[in-house]
Amino acid sequence: MVLSKTASDSDVSIHSTFASRYVRTSLPRFKMSEDSIPKEAAYQIINDELMLDGNPRLNLASFVTTWMEPECNKLIMDSVNKNYVDMDEYPVTTELQNRCVNMIAHLFNAPLGDSEAAVGVGTVGSSEAIMLAGLAFKRRWQNKMKAQGKSCDNPNIVTGANVQVCWEKFARYFEVELKEVKLSEGYYVMDPEKAVEMVDENTICVAAILGSTLNGEFEDVKLLNDLLLEKNKITGWDTPIHVDAASGGFIAPFIYPELEWDFRLPLVKSINVSGHKYGLVYAGIGWAIWRTKEDLPEELIFHINYLGADQPTFTLNFSKGSSQVIAQYYQLIRLGVEGYRNIMENCSENAIVLKTGIEKIDRFNIVSKDIGVPLVAFSLKDHTNYTEFDISDMLRRFGWIVPAYTMPPDAQHITVLRVVIREDFSRTLAERLVLDIIKVLQELDNTSAKLIVKINKQISDNYEKQVQENGKTLVKKTEVETQTEVINKLKKMVLSTKTKGIC
Repeated sequence: MVLSKTASDSDVSIHSTFASRYVRTSLPRFKMSEDSIPKEAAYQIINDELMLDGNPRLNLASFVTTWMEPECNKLIMDSVNKNYVDMDEYPVTTELQNRCVNMIAHLFNAPLGDSEAAVGVGTVGSSEAIMLAGLAFKRRWQNKMKAQGKSCDNPNIVTGANVQVCWEKFARYFEVELKEVKLSEGYYVMDPEKAVEMVDENTICVAAILGSTLNGEFEDVKLLNDLLLEKNKITGWDTPIHVDAASGGFIAPFIYPELEWDFRLPLVKSINVSGHKYGLVYAGIGWAIWRTKEDLPEELIFHINYLGADQPTFTLNFSKGSSQVIAQYYQLIRLGVEGYRNIMENCSENAIVLKTGIEKIDRFNIVSKDIGVPLVAFSLKDHTNYTEFDISDMLRRFGWIVPAYTMPPDAQHITVLRVVIREDFSRTLAERLVLDIIKVLQELDNTSAKLIVKINKQISDNYEKQVQENGKTLVKKTEVETQTEVINKLKKMVLSTKTKGIC
């Protein structure tokens, strides 16, 4: 006798994935559903939605690493379930973090003996690293002012207006006045002389940027150090420097080794760097390194023992994954100085290729520098018919994500497009992007030409209408007057579509 079974609605094993009831209803967006669904259906539904995201490899807005070797990917997946904070349970992972801190500190020329341990910590990214460094400066300044019997109610920090938003967050979250050196057209980084002029007794530090988010340029940390040394000598202050090397910290040591920006300068007390940018690790991993133990106040370090052993900790986060720490160590030993140098040189060469191609188009001004983070920032010479925002929007149709943004005060009238060159951005892709930019410009030119014809017709029709309504001949506008009216209307249409970009 043959036993048979009738399929029920709940028997999902016989249904095609896209024929099952789980893809026929809307997904919950605000409340959890009462019933479970099969793992295959959950995966497929989420995967389908994620297809609408952009391609990370073509996201030229981001400095963050989007490709790693398969061997490192395997290490990441093998350690994805390790909670880094449990140092007693995962002592080897803790040791790898300490090795990374020491390697990076030596890379930044920290004044360490051969067997002396560096002072630093792994963070979720440069944002957390900056918060920690800022807190250390604020506490050291408070301790100094209290020892002198002075008020410590109004700390400030001096930066350029080109700093990343995490500096604004630090100032607002931890009640520190942010004194920004304004930019000017053609000079898009902090002016060291103006910065030092803004320093007063309540300045906890001056923050210099090694690799501006806006155009990749390195600020002159050496000049800042020298000017600040002179002011400190005259005033008796000891105002220090922090270097935000989020983007440039893994670039300068390898291709600009003679550039003095790091702990070789006596006033540089701490440095942050993003491992997930040119440290070549997936997000998110950052590093905060201090010059000496004295530069990190002991009272900011907590000691816990409820995870099995005494564990010093100085972080804003507690639990976090171990994968990125392990991945950073992989890259440091896998690539070494030779490997990092080759990659950074290749990125710089590809940036030059892209810059040369854009210059040949002869429609843009280049606002980035050859020495700095490998990126190309460029601005339209003529904004009559369309803006950088229109170009950015059109490039998305080709798959490229290229940001358009306005500069900070006092250069906010300048709008820029920026292409970041990462390890996985090849010369072929650079050449392809130039061709696609040319196509976009041609399409925008054709669109604006059609608009001009349309506006001309509107002006002509309006003239004829006035003639009919008035019953007499009007003085017809000259060709120059008509062209001026067309241009003004077209500019108004272009500006009405402009939105503020985010860098």
